[in-house]
Amino acid sequence: MQQIYEIISLIQTDNCISDDFLINFIINYISGSTRKEKILASTRCFRIFIVIAVSVCTFATLSTKEQTIVERTRESLRQRIEASGHPPQLEVGDEQIYSSVVLPRFYLKRTYNPAWIDNDGPLPIVDSIVASIKNAYKDGLTPEDYHLTNIERLLTIINERRRKNLPLNHLRLVDLDLLLTDAFLVLGSHLYGGRVNPESLDPEWHPSRLPIDLGAVLHEAIDKRKIRQTLHGLLPNHREYFRLRELLAHYREILNDGGWPIVPEGPTMRKGDSGARIAALRTRLILAGDLDEFTTVDENLFDESLESAVIRFQRRHGLDPDGLVGRETLAQLNTSVEQRLKTVLVNMERWRWLPENLGERYILVNIANFELDVIKNGNTVMNMRVIVGRNYRRTPVFTGQMTYLVFSPFWNIPPGITANDVLPQVTRDIDYLAKNKIRVFQGWGADAREIDPATVEWTTIMPRNNPYRFRQDPGPNNSLGLVKFMFPNRHNVYLHDTPARELFTRVQRDFSSGCIRIEKPVELAEYLLDDRPEWTRDAIVTSMRSGTERTVTLTRPIPVHLLYWTSWADENGTVHFRRDIYNRDQRLFDALHNPS
Repeated sequence: MQQIYEIISLIQTDNCISDDFLINFIINYISGSTRKEKILASTRCFRIFIVIAVSVCTFATLSTKEQTIVERTRESLRQRIEASGHPPQLEVGDEQIYSSVVLPRFYLKRTYNPAWIDNDGPLPIVDSIVASIKNAYKDGLTPEDYHLTNIERLLTIINERRRKNLPLNHLRLVDLDLLLTDAFLVLGSHLYGGRVNPESLDPEWHPSRLPIDLGAVLHEAIDKRKIRQTLHGLLPNHREYFRLRELLAHYREILNDGGWPIVPEGPTMRKGDSGARIAALRTRLILAGDLDEFTTVDENLFDESLESAVIRFQRRHGLDPDGLVGRETLAQLNTSVEQRLKTVLVNMERWRWLPENLGERYILVNIANFELDVIKNGNTVMNMRVIVGRNYRRTPVFTGQMTYLVFSPFWNIPPGITANDVLPQVTRDIDYLAKNKIRVFQGWGADAREIDPATVEWTTIMPRNNPYRFRQDPGPNNSLGLVKFMFPNRHNVYLHDTPARELFTRVQRDFSSGCIRIEKPVELAEYLLDDRPEWTRDAIVTSMRSGTERTVTLTRPIPVHLLYWTSWADENGTVHFRRDIYNRDQRLFDALHNPS
């Protein structure tokens, strides 16, 4: 009987299935025969046959009550999902249902009742989910990734039938319900945790977003009729994300208006110069917001106000703020608005990978900006320059918990640095070890035995079978400096002092082997130990210079977030861009727009 109703529903809706097919199906269904000749010659006769068949079935069952739209939809949903296999593989037309795990559980919990329709058709909340899908572009996502075309097509067909007071096809309602549920679950997942799994792009990138039960979230959103509010609530709870969101809209407006002009190539421009290139530079800086358009006296003259604007632009782009428009500054000026849009998009995605709560107070290192901030209650209470890993020894992205620091530390030189740096130096100059106060050991712990380096034939030692380990003594020349700040992690990465203080004057500071060298170690130690009265600044400095290693446990551990931002807007709305020192942006952009 149920199959008869489904056939009638299809016929009432359209003629997408041939009469011959339906004739044979009905004949086979009623009689059980597998070989029947065609007995009806016209559509009219065929429809009369259907009416007779239904009447016979109705008479035979007597007490069978015609099912409502919701009941039919529920039964078809159950059948579709139960028949989807393990793991489930559901499709609507030529579109795949992506949330193949959460979606079946969602409907099972509802005993397969549809989520988005009643007996009159689509519920008003359908308008909310469609509007949310269309607005996904505001978060750098693509509405078409969430079945928008097929959803709108089905709604057009259904609403047209309702307008004409024609019966609704419950099979189309099943398709619509599945697509809408999948759209919410997938869009919600992307808003909450990102469109791309960062570990699939870079093994050095480790997301720290807590898992969420999106099925339960959808149940509550439907019960409360708050679809748009719920999806919006899944966005990162960080002001920085919404600043980027506004920046995305701003750059799209600039793009729609034709972008910004190119500043012609030529020699370095400086204060006092004049010419057509100066006028182009002035226009570009006005569009960038670095120059007030009403300060112009002579648009072809590189005056003091233009120099100040150049310096502002350089600071926003991590350049040497010398006021000269040379090769690097010109390259940043002539970076297209399309490229800036890409940079904003990928950094919005990175915010979606972060935990909702970074902590009441925390340490944040922006690797691409070579800076560290200590944040408390949303405000920066300390800022300093840092040195991060070279491109071939990149500083990883992850979140840790700083629990202790070590004054006057030994440096147990990691195997990678031993192989790539220490052994080549020793084979060239045996005195290298003594000059740098590096000792050689064989074994670990109580069994460790110090070795006289002069007794080893270093030219025969290969990195893969090296039986020795190297340790640098505490002191002012120790590569870790006079203190290290520890947040245990599998990368063996930490913050530390450095004797190479001159490197902090460089604009681009990627010189380390992966760990982060910090500019103000004493100040950071003071902050971390401010609840320990005995650890005054003098006590900290004395312990740092003592030459005796000492571990101090923090009474208040603090989260450490090692991040990678190439674009952001600060609390004043000032927009910043940085060089993609690890070449991560393009790969992420490609993954966002060409998902596998």
